[in-house]
Amino acid sequence: MVEKYTVRIMVLDDESFMLKLLGHMLANLGFTQVTSCDSGRAALALFDSPNNPPDLILMDLNMPEMDGIEFVRHLVERLYTGSLILISGEDERTLQATVKLVRAHKISVLGHLQKPFALEALSALLEKWTHSSLGSPRAAKKVYGADEVRAAIDNGELVNYYQPKVAVATGELVGVETLVRWRHPQDGMVFPDQFIGVAEAHGLIDDLTRVVLIGALAQAKVWQDAGLALRVAVNVSMDNLASLDFPDFVAGLAAKAGVPPQAVVLEVTESQLMRDLRAPLEILTRLRLKCFRLSIDDFGTGHSSLVQLRDIPFDELKIDQSFVHGAWTDETLRAMYDASLGLARQLGMEVVAEGVEDRNDWNLLLRTGCDLAQGYFIARPMPAADLPGWMEAWQERVRSEFAAKD
Repeated sequence: MVEKYTVRIMVLDDESFMLKLLGHMLANLGFTQVTSCDSGRAALALFDSPNNPPDLILMDLNMPEMDGIEFVRHLVERLYTGSLILISGEDERTLQATVKLVRAHKISVLGHLQKPFALEALSALLEKWTHSSLGSPRAAKKVYGADEVRAAIDNGELVNYYQPKVAVATGELVGVETLVRWRHPQDGMVFPDQFIGVAEAHGLIDDLTRVVLIGALAQAKVWQDAGLALRVAVNVSMDNLASLDFPDFVAGLAAKAGVPPQAVVLEVTESQLMRDLRAPLEILTRLRLKCFRLSIDDFGTGHSSLVQLRDIPFDELKIDQSFVHGAWTDETLRAMYDASLGLARQLGMEVVAEGVEDRNDWNLLLRTGCDLAQGYFIARPMPAADLPGWMEAWQERVRSEFAAKD
């Protein structure tokens, strides 16, 4: 619960009626330190005064002289570390686009409300607030250099975690995605967004992928010998697909580990536009001929698109989490989700929905007949040793929670 009396709130709207209404609503919710401004210029003047900046700004978008998006740009220039709630009469897609823009500027957005709205809706957004969001600067992620990443690879500091993929219709565990972590001797567990880009930029991605593949295949063999037939997915960067011997390299590792290629899924992520399709197309087609499964990852984002579906023989399509979580209540996301699902079905591909975070997401997949699900509602990535315990708990959840289909 927020300690309401310590929170400084600014309300920014060009309509005097809305300023009074929001002031009354906030007072009813226990927030007393509220400043009202009828223009962006007036609000910025307060920022430039010696007074402390607000912890939270409730802001309209469509205002004369300076609109809300322009105001946000000025907040960025002033290194604003508080949060925003957007309150506007604009349509849902415009509000969502603005939320994405504000978050791209690294400013926290608690949510958005369309006028008119109920007191309960505003209260729900304010209740989401935590102490950590009250004006405390966000710690910047540590930046690692190429030498540090190279040492991590050489010193065996990279470890594989595994996130389950389950069949939506039955709840059965079908496979896992391999997600690499860096067990840093000083910094603890470092996530891939802090070192994969460094590896790609400095020619280390082949060595990194080799380590991940060897570990994943060894683990797949352990599960196989224990009678657990799982597909093990490994992420492959387009940068891995510059060398024409990559298919033989992967096939050799699988054969050495004693894992059939049908049990290996290569999830292809494209972080940069392919200048020359010939090498990747040859490599991926040869991998398919060798019976490895190919998955197009993060479909609909970046460069993962219809062109890749047209040109490369993928078996599996992964709908990006940004189109899955909340699609049950968001018309735009639902349209993207339905289009991706329908396209994959027409092409005879298996579909994995990423970002399944709650029961509502799961129910949408169930209603629409999606094949596989992956996300925090099912399980977070875990060490291989934790998988048996998770399986037991998951099977109990399937029996108790999902026995009666919605």
